[in-house]
Amino acid sequence: MSLTVADAVDCKGYPADKSKTGGWVPAVLILGIEIVERLSTMGIAVNLVTYLGGIMHLPSTTSANIVTDFMGTSFLLCLLGGFLADSFLGRYNTIAIFAIIQTLGTGLLALTTKLPSLRPPPCSPHHASCKQANGFQMGILYLALYLTALGTGGLKSSVSGFGTDQFDEKDEKEKSQMAYFFNRFFFFISIGTLTAVTVLVYIQDEVGRSVAYGICSISMLIAILIFFSGTRRFRYKKSSGSPIVQIFQVIVAAVKKRNLNMPYNLDMLYEDTPENLRIAHTDQFRSLDKAAIVAAGAFEIGNKYSSSTPNPWKLCSVTRVEEVKMMARLLPIWATTIIFWTIYAQMITFSVEQASTMERSFGSFMIPAGSLTVFFVAAVLITLAVYDRLIMPLWKKWKGKPGFSNLQRIAIGLVLSTIGMVVAALVETKRLSVAKSIGRSTQTLPMSVFFLIPQFFLVGSGEAFIYTGQLDFFITQSPKGMKTMSTGLFLTTLSLGFFISSFLVSVIKKVISDI
Repeated sequence: MSLTVADAVDCKGYPADKSKTGGWVPAVLILGIEIVERLSTMGIAVNLVTYLGGIMHLPSTTSANIVTDFMGTSFLLCLLGGFLADSFLGRYNTIAIFAIIQTLGTGLLALTTKLPSLRPPPCSPHHASCKQANGFQMGILYLALYLTALGTGGLKSSVSGFGTDQFDEKDEKEKSQMAYFFNRFFFFISIGTLTAVTVLVYIQDEVGRSVAYGICSISMLIAILIFFSGTRRFRYKKSSGSPIVQIFQVIVAAVKKRNLNMPYNLDMLYEDTPENLRIAHTDQFRSLDKAAIVAAGAFEIGNKYSSSTPNPWKLCSVTRVEEVKMMARLLPIWATTIIFWTIYAQMITFSVEQASTMERSFGSFMIPAGSLTVFFVAAVLITLAVYDRLIMPLWKKWKGKPGFSNLQRIAIGLVLSTIGMVVAALVETKRLSVAKSIGRSTQTLPMSVFFLIPQFFLVGSGEAFIYTGQLDFFITQSPKGMKTMSTGLFLTTLSLGFFISSFLVSVIKKVISDI
């Protein structure tokens, strides 16, 4: 067995030694960054709607849309992070740079929530209306939020990919460890979320938001230092150039030769990839195969292209074409899963607003509205634990496979989330009937907040299946040189889900106001 990893190097650029690099120890150091990222992002998101409404005096629909737009932008920027990682910076540098950016964002947010001049005056009991935050105050808040969003986008696109880089797919032992990495990855970030919705939300409500956001900023600094400590232990994969440019090269070359006939023998298609790295030709998306037809003018003699090297905008190898096909095959699953994240967005915004109107006392303790999402995270952790310790071993004995396939997990997640939203609709119908029966004489409805637990548990269990299934699918089914981009593509499903949530809220508000 080789003592080095064929497609990875160490920090000095030498072939990575298996005994000195990679494995679980550096993977855990990478997970530390992701835990703190989730602590910061979710610590902001789950309780921001109460700050915007209660302190900044914004309407509930505006507050909800600000939160979903913030989360949507965070995940949309994963495409930027993935592009930079694959094309220029590499995953290690991308993680380091954007972790620092997120630290600056949470630090500015701590300052914004601390200074009285950056928020409107408290509501006067003698006046029916409250003064909303002005443009300058909202501008500083937006700057802090979107610096944090930029940091999140750059981090999330590279963390999972850099984590899987620490395992050699050609080594059976390390390949099996990689299969467990996806579950461990989501388990660890769920721990970060759990801490955010319990400890951090409690600190925000009872101690001060500036203290809570300051903790996020300091935690990320510590995580960055721990991450740097593993520099010598990490394995680094060489960048193969911009995947976006490579995709467009195949499309452009295929379009230019759209009128040419395919050769009778497919072996006549152009292929210059080393044999051990080639991808076999497939019959799907055959129109793209024309990019590999050797035609006049494909080999140009000049300063840029030699007589033996083709112009990549006119001729692409079969392997390059197949890589583009692999990315195209991801799109149906990408489109299918967007709606789940719209459901998720509703859960962390309007479910929190629901909770703020309901009876939240537990003995003498008043449960913060934002902390109700602890049941959401608990469902994720319980589902992952049951799947990891019970379902996977049983499935392996019965079917000989280590658990459900990635598509099966996605399907299970969609079914559970659908049932969860049916339950949420029934609970909201009940809450509105209670509110209508007592009028506006009280701010707290005589209805226990624990009615919300079933919807949190169902959607939370759905997230456990769908997130791990999506992450596994988008990383394992994408070309090696496009894994960071495919992770960014996966995370855009979250982004679009949040933006669709904002759109639905705006439409429903408009429809109701016109009735």
